[in-house]
Amino acid sequence: MRRSQKEILESARGISRRGLMLGVIQASVLGVLGLKLRSMQLEHEDEYRLLADGNSIKIRLLPPARGLILDRTGVIIAGNEQNYRVTLTREEAGDVSRVIAGLRRIIPMSDMQVAQLLEDIAKRSAVTPVLVADRLDWAEFSSIAVNAPALPGVTPESGLSRNYPRAGDFSHVLGYVGPVSDYDLSKIENPDPVLRLPEFQLGKVGLEAKMEEALRGKAGNRRVEVNSAGREMRELSRQEGQQGATVQTTLDAALQNFATQRLGEESAAAVVIDVTNGDIVAIASSPVFDPNMFVRGISSADYQALMKHDHRPLADKTVQGLYPPGSTYKMVSLLAGLEAGVINGGSHFYCPGYLQVAGRRFHCWSRGGHGSVSPTQSLERSCDVFYYELAQKLGIERMSAMARRLGLGERHDLPLSAVAEGIAPDRAWKRARHKQEWQIGDTINASIGQGYVLASPIQLAVMTARVATGKAVIPRLVRAIDGQPVPVPEFESLGISPANLAIAQRGMDDVVNGSHGTGAKSKIMKPEWRMAGKSGTSQVRNITAAERARGVVRNEQLPWNRRDHALFVCYAPYESPRYAVSVVVEHGMGGSTAAAPIARDILLFALAGGLPPLDAYPASQRGGIEEMRSKMNLHIAEPGNSTTRARA
Repeated sequence: MRRSQKEILESARGISRRGLMLGVIQASVLGVLGLKLRSMQLEHEDEYRLLADGNSIKIRLLPPARGLILDRTGVIIAGNEQNYRVTLTREEAGDVSRVIAGLRRIIPMSDMQVAQLLEDIAKRSAVTPVLVADRLDWAEFSSIAVNAPALPGVTPESGLSRNYPRAGDFSHVLGYVGPVSDYDLSKIENPDPVLRLPEFQLGKVGLEAKMEEALRGKAGNRRVEVNSAGREMRELSRQEGQQGATVQTTLDAALQNFATQRLGEESAAAVVIDVTNGDIVAIASSPVFDPNMFVRGISSADYQALMKHDHRPLADKTVQGLYPPGSTYKMVSLLAGLEAGVINGGSHFYCPGYLQVAGRRFHCWSRGGHGSVSPTQSLERSCDVFYYELAQKLGIERMSAMARRLGLGERHDLPLSAVAEGIAPDRAWKRARHKQEWQIGDTINASIGQGYVLASPIQLAVMTARVATGKAVIPRLVRAIDGQPVPVPEFESLGISPANLAIAQRGMDDVVNGSHGTGAKSKIMKPEWRMAGKSGTSQVRNITAAERARGVVRNEQLPWNRRDHALFVCYAPYESPRYAVSVVVEHGMGGSTAAAPIARDILLFALAGGLPPLDAYPASQRGGIEEMRSKMNLHIAEPGNSTTRARA
């Protein structure tokens, strides 16, 4: 069918319109491309010429500032300080030996340091900066910056380094940071590129290690122009890194300082828990060390001195140390017996000074015995025979179940290194661990916290908090992260009869305030701060029958490391508990003489919110307390900064 002339003209006009539209679109695209080319060639000529020259624009990572760690009031206990350093990048340096020779004319470098530097350079990628020197003074740093054009590949940097303003007070709980090692990198599946920066520091132990990801922050970067010789000519752009999170702990800096000072040079540990919310307000291990030594690079001599010290200053005894709890365990045995109905508040056992079981004589600490002993008196006088009798009726399974209910034999979830689980032994445990069957003698020993039973100071503090409140108090160390409070859980009831708890609590009260209490010398005189407690002395050596026959060697006559451990646990106020404390003094010989005074003094400081008045102590001890205080170097820090001032 033939088309009319009119149809042909209309079709031609339609094609023309479409062609025009297509032409307009093409022209627009070409126009945009032309404008972009003009912009690239004229307005951004310098930048793109540099890019075209190849490797003339470098992107450098900027390490982020590490997050701060604060005490509960805002005092900085881990912060950052200015650090001037210089790095060298092999790819940009060219003749490395010549560059190093130039640096040696500006900053002192021994032949050994140069050899180590060359070894580090050889091990690292050619594009990875290697630390030449850090903690330079301003004169050295500025001299290198002035001479930078003549030192290709050398970059002077001003950054931040970790600083612990309270030195040893928090050494064990905070731990320390150090340079990233190959071993550290091997443990991380996809290492953050910032970890490969020269001398970048990450947490090695303690809170620093357990909260590394939160504290590390996120790296920034800067774009720099370098010339063909690799010299940095100018900075094109900079994006600062994101500082790590600020972590606020539950710790009280003033109380921590006092606890550390009170432990002195003893090989010891102390833990203070707020029983109302589980906050650990002090956790001190002694002797302490200065974590700043590790940040700055500890010398071999200093490290060896720490390693060889017989008091083990690098060990965190509060969570890593495991000790036979001795008589502090008697609350476990007593509550297990009361809850099982084996005994009640009116029960009595007779103590002649020993008990014969399965052909073996188990002795009480009082050779003359205690006579007829009630449950509360068993704690007040710490009668061993009472618990030997109870153990035979009770059995190890129910005893160990109560121990676990009170927080022993449990690894508490805290951001600290190597938190120990302890041992609340039973038949299955011995069979699995020692391939042996449980014996009645094992039960007898366990009833007084000896034998296989082991507990850490943090576990003993939790046990005391739970006995004081009847609730499953859970310890915590972090209060807030970047201002966001960490929720406090609602503590569940232990399910222990209030009447039975009251018996154990009265017994602990009588330990300190009763006429025959083993801890009577550490009594608190202010009624509103009345303290309940329990002493413990645990053997670290076996006393043979032959030694008993000829006379047991006194602790004072033994080498230090063979003497008994001293323990004391306590809480106050008795009527309305607020704080629970545990103290362990390794080889301190007597719980009531070595550990109880320390625990009482730390508890008083917590209750008073500072140094308590002298009338809180027995009159006969006030002169000695004043003298002790005068020798202490106590500090108070203002919230929000790390400055301190001495307090007598």
